[in-house]
Amino acid sequence: MFAAVVGVLLIGFPVAFTLAGTALVFALFGVVTGVFDATFLETMPSRIFGIMNNGTLVAVPLFVFMGVTLERARIAEDLLETLSALFGRLRGGLGIAVTLVGMLLAASTGIVGATVVTMGLLSLPTMLKRGYDPALATGVIAASGTLGQIIPPSIILVLLGDVLSSAYQQAQLNQGIFSPKTVSVGDLFVGAVIPGLLLVALYILYLIIVGLIRPESMPAAQDAAERSGSDDRPLAMRVVLVLMPPLLLILAVLGSIIGGFATPTEAAAVGAVGALLLAGLRGAWSRSRLADIGRNTARISSMVFLILIGASVFSLVFRGYGGDDVVRDFLLAMPGGVAGAVITVMLVMFLLGFVLDFIEIMFVVVPIVGPVLLGMGLDPIWLGIMIAINLQTSFLTPPFGFALFYLRGVTPESVETTAMYRGIIPFVALQILVLILLAVWPELATWLPNALN
Repeated sequence: MFAAVVGVLLIGFPVAFTLAGTALVFALFGVVTGVFDATFLETMPSRIFGIMNNGTLVAVPLFVFMGVTLERARIAEDLLETLSALFGRLRGGLGIAVTLVGMLLAASTGIVGATVVTMGLLSLPTMLKRGYDPALATGVIAASGTLGQIIPPSIILVLLGDVLSSAYQQAQLNQGIFSPKTVSVGDLFVGAVIPGLLLVALYILYLIIVGLIRPESMPAAQDAAERSGSDDRPLAMRVVLVLMPPLLLILAVLGSIIGGFATPTEAAAVGAVGALLLAGLRGAWSRSRLADIGRNTARISSMVFLILIGASVFSLVFRGYGGDDVVRDFLLAMPGGVAGAVITVMLVMFLLGFVLDFIEIMFVVVPIVGPVLLGMGLDPIWLGIMIAINLQTSFLTPPFGFALFYLRGVTPESVETTAMYRGIIPFVALQILVLILLAVWPELATWLPNALN
């Protein structure tokens, strides 16, 4: 079934229809040959009804709305211009500004593809004009653009939190625990804060080191007018005025979750309203723009939920064939015990990230391997953060990384694809370093949630 899905996707069929269609073809074949029980399919309506009634998933269209609104309000452009002026005197200052803007956009939108494309369109021409090494420039943009995978409020963490919650309860029920503990999306948000900031710090540290070792690859801005831009207001005032609105919005969303004042869904509603207010204050509101935001939100949200329904059909048929038992026996038999099972699952997810988007992996793979791994005693928050960073690394790794495909689409032809690959390798190494640190010190992901509970 997995091989068939990958093959059909590579032909170019839509993901949601591929997942559901492949599963139904295999189910029909099984019914005809007498190796599949058709009663499994009778539970499908209740599964879809469960998705419709899932209050946590309401956060998805709200966070998408928030991200699309902020993108249309041109907040990224102002952030980049102001932070470039702030760090302009530093060698590599523009690269640091791009990293920080990527972090802020990740925390504001959580939409990886949109962040990579936006940063590519806004910053790459400026970086090339200032004499930045094309490899380094594209590497910084791709890496900072994928921070939306791990920095909350990430849509990936919303979806992963919902899937992991079900897997954690199933793992406990399999162990005979009939009053299972729960893990929430808010727990994953809190657990992702330290690893996300660690990644940003490592990116910036790498840029500083490269600036010292290879100063010609990241020249500093020479012209004072170029550093200050066309705005004649004091730089400190500009920094405050540009940074405060998105920071306040992030604080309102994450603070309400961490402080226990709101669920992730309620916080997403706060973020959506806050984004509208910011757009209104910036004069970015119009009837046509609001209609465009609504259409984009509906399109992205529909894509997410259609894939979720297709993945539900796929996992149902997969279980009907006993696939989950095969996976469990395989992981339990791996040499190295729990560590061997975790390494195997991470490697499989990493490779799947070359051909499947995070949503398919989230809805298809995690429900199958999650109960097995969590049944081995792993912390669900730690496992969720490991999966998120692992997929982020996969989406950066050449030659198949999705982030590189996004960036290639907005990169001038003068920048060779091989240069993009060279530039991203150091950031992939930093991602792997963070994964190793998380494996050695799980407290990087678990300490803050435990301290706040």
